[in-house]
Amino acid sequence: MLLVIDVGNTNITCGIYDGEELTQTFRLITKTPRTSDEYGMILCDLAGRNGARIEDIDGAIIVSVVPVVMHALVGSLIKYLNITPLVVEPGVKTGIKIDTPNPREIGPDRIVDAVAAYELHGGPILVLDFGTATTYDLVTEDGRFTVGITAPGVKISAQALWLETAKLPEIEIAMPSSILANETIWSMQAGLMYGQIGQTEYIIKQVKKETGYKNLKVVATGGLGRLISNETKMIDEYDPDLTLKGLRLIYAKNR
Repeated sequence: MLLVIDVGNTNITCGIYDGEELTQTFRLITKTPRTSDEYGMILCDLAGRNGARIEDIDGAIIVSVVPVVMHALVGSLIKYLNITPLVVEPGVKTGIKIDTPNPREIGPDRIVDAVAAYELHGGPILVLDFGTATTYDLVTEDGRFTVGITAPGVKISAQALWLETAKLPEIEIAMPSSILANETIWSMQAGLMYGQIGQTEYIIKQVKKETGYKNLKVVATGGLGRLISNETKMIDEYDPDLTLKGLRLIYAKNR
């Protein structure tokens, strides 16, 4: 069995694969400081409660955009699972070429998403990740990562509203029933969500226009991706487990 771990700015998302089947997923909050013992105990407890036998896990792979947690997290896997995990970083085989001026600047999470999207759907493909930031990454037909667009995520935009204004409240991020808002919370939700939809559709249109890729497939992932995907026809597919799938594929390429 394979343990896959995606360390994002907000959450640490974990999954367990039995062969090619993703049998369970669970999440931790990234910003809570933890020792290697705490990570080890939490991971073992959550995996066990979901039906996995810890002794059956014989491999692990991590992608992380939060370097500060890596020492304790890697240490927990070595100590509690007796596994040294594969960490997605320069030098790891991915199956796609990073065709940008500074390949090392591309976030490893974006590379993992691109690998999964390209392996599962082919190219050209535009991969959208609605996470802490909203990213748009283009992989060509011959497997080259050539374009990366980065915008503030919905949660970042929402926090800017209530932290930088004196009277606007903290709100639930949800799709309102209409854009025709007539009270404060509704107004903020309408601006955030319909603004994100508008941004998404415009960027997709512009990428298609400037690349000439009329057959460009668009795949989305990330926590808020389902909300956005449900409101636009320009996203072909939403896959909440795209990053975890990419980690499994990369692990297989490096065995």
